Amino acid sequence: MNIVEIKKILEKNNNYLRKTFHIRELGIFGSFVKGEEKIDNDSDIDILITFEKGYKDFFNYMRLKYYLEELLGREVDLVIKEAVKARLKERIFREVEYV
Repeated sequence: MNIVEIKKILEKNNNYLRKTFHIRELGIFGSFVKGEEKIDNDSDIDILITFEKGYKDFFNYMRLKYYLEELLGREVDLVIKEAVKARLKERIFREVEYV
């Protein structure tokens, strides 16, 4: 799987994801965006999200994480945009590709 395939899957399911999990923004960052993913399926997929107001809770977060892992067939590192540590913001925000 590569970034093009991941984006296709997420774009195809974009409306469902936004309505079901109340997502305002969804983007991919990390090894897949940089083309550094491992061929042996060891690389997780880093996804940056922003929930709609009132929906940023543990239950919704975990439901989304498990759904994305099932959908993409890989482990997902789900990161809430507002929770990104200051020292990582510049790098992550520079490389993120929104869907």
